[in-house]
Amino acid sequence: MMAILSLSVAAQLRVIAGAAAMVYGVTGLAQSTWQPERAVEIVLNTAPGSGPDRTARTLQKIWQEQRFLGVSTSVSNRPGGGGAVAYTYLNQKAGDGHFIAIASSSLVTNNVMGRGPGHLDVTVIARLFGEYIAVAVRPDSKLMSGRDLIELLKKDPGALSFGIATSLGNSNHQAVALALKASGIDVRKTKNVVFQSGGNAITALLGGHVDVVPASVSSWVARLQAGEIRLLAVAAPQRMTGAIAQIPTWREQGVNAVVSNWRGIIGPRALAPAQVAFWEGATRKAIGAEDWKRELEQLLLSDEFLASREFQKYLDEQHAEIRGLLAELELIK
Repeated sequence: MMAILSLSVAAQLRVIAGAAAMVYGVTGLAQSTWQPERAVEIVLNTAPGSGPDRTARTLQKIWQEQRFLGVSTSVSNRPGGGGAVAYTYLNQKAGDGHFIAIASSSLVTNNVMGRGPGHLDVTVIARLFGEYIAVAVRPDSKLMSGRDLIELLKKDPGALSFGIATSLGNSNHQAVALALKASGIDVRKTKNVVFQSGGNAITALLGGHVDVVPASVSSWVARLQAGEIRLLAVAAPQRMTGAIAQIPTWREQGVNAVVSNWRGIIGPRALAPAQVAFWEGATRKAIGAEDWKRELEQLLLSDEFLASREFQKYLDEQHAEIRGLLAELELIK
């Protein structure tokens, strides 16, 4: 009787296990096919007309015209607090896949500097592209290359003034500071003037009020073609194409300095894997659109898509590297 009872129990357990597997399979299928059921809100920590705003509206246009999402979308601009306002709002929607945000390198930098949430406080979804920084001087400057800049500052770190938009420690500042640090220059002794916008910094350069300005490559194209500035170096991993194809990278000039004001997509904390998978897929579809490819080409943006796991690893590495640099700049509170 005991043997028969044991077999009966074992059979029952197998039935229960099989039923559980079926339920799990159905649940897993439901999770893997998550999609928005109502309007999606794209949150920004910058004002209308900014670079991230343009990125958000390009994605919105593609998603709506191609009907990739199946629901409507809106763009919500929430500037302030170095991103804290937007990211705090985003995280009030914890676990809700109907909210995403456009993030940039400031997500890491501001967090390192104690100004707001970081990449570990949100759900990382995908990196969209890299936006590299170029260093410019006026055409009448004696500096002809990035090496000239470094050699001059080795003798006197305060010999030149740098126009930085829009805060110390950001990607523009890093594009110069990282190269100087790698060359053994005391970056704490450099002279920096902070401007409220990239346009103001460029105007100050053209007017002779500052000597050097680092800014996104797209900011320089028209000025370069008009002969109004000279580019000394680009903080890209390799030589870029298009209008700045003749400009050497820092690496080509013997300095390992790569700085990208990348753009990516994040969600509120605690998104489910299926929600992340949906947004990864929607992003892959969008970056395959011709409108997106034209946007990258026009703005000299580098196609550097990373899915969630790879993007998370990249941000972990960025956080460690930027923390080291900003500590040396004495910008960490």
